[in-house]
Amino acid sequence: MALYFHGNAPVKFQHQYRVTRDYIIPYLEKYDGIKPGMQVLEIGCGEGGVLKAFAGYGCECTGMDLSESKIEHGKELLAEDEDGKRIHLFSADIYDQSTMDAFSGKFDLIILKDTIEHIPDQDRVMKQLPIYLKKGGKMFFAFPPWRMPFGGHQQTATTKLGQAPWMHLFPRSIYQSYLRKAGEPEPTVVSLMEIYDTGISINRFEKILRETNYKIINRRLYLINPIYRFKFNLTPRPQFGILAAIPVLRDFVSTTAYYLLSVEE
Repeated sequence: MALYFHGNAPVKFQHQYRVTRDYIIPYLEKYDGIKPGMQVLEIGCGEGGVLKAFAGYGCECTGMDLSESKIEHGKELLAEDEDGKRIHLFSADIYDQSTMDAFSGKFDLIILKDTIEHIPDQDRVMKQLPIYLKKGGKMFFAFPPWRMPFGGHQQTATTKLGQAPWMHLFPRSIYQSYLRKAGEPEPTVVSLMEIYDTGISINRFEKILRETNYKIINRRLYLINPIYRFKFNLTPRPQFGILAAIPVLRDFVSTTAYYLLSVEE
């Protein structure tokens, strides 16, 4: 069966809140810091656990997600939370004109945490994001590099065979056939194949950044993802410098990549 927290929204919410409070915000505070009143946008916010941590610092937070059910569940989870007063969740599409009209040039910080690997046409979304950013604003990304052991999100599979590490690196047809023979239900197969089609490597992400006029303020790769502290009681560990410097190889052994970006004028 899938790991228990993948189907448990309150637990996932707490994992996202705690990793943001204990790791992401301290990471960002090294570069201008997080200040009360900052306008923060998270795209692909799910139930809003990441934003709860920023709201705790006095930020005004907006969360957008295509999933109406996640947004509604997030509102329920935040209804009795004091920090929830500074969090506004919407089901919205960043390409819609109405969304652009409402939020253009509003945000000091835009966050995509474990989101870019779910998005088709990543070049397009990277060109779209600056519309929502204030002049001098920054963006934070975190994502699992495609070639890491579970870069295909197969940890969400329902069978032990389906969860096998690195199986997503086989050719598409072989991987799809493997999942079916492993006993995965068709909705899970469809979901995992969507990740197969959108998963992103470190090299590809940085190539997109170069082509869309982004500047990397800082990059931090992790051998042990900080969120594993809360999921598996493992101690987070940054990637070894020599491995972080080797293209392709670093994708196999880095479980998450943190990026802080600005937009070139």
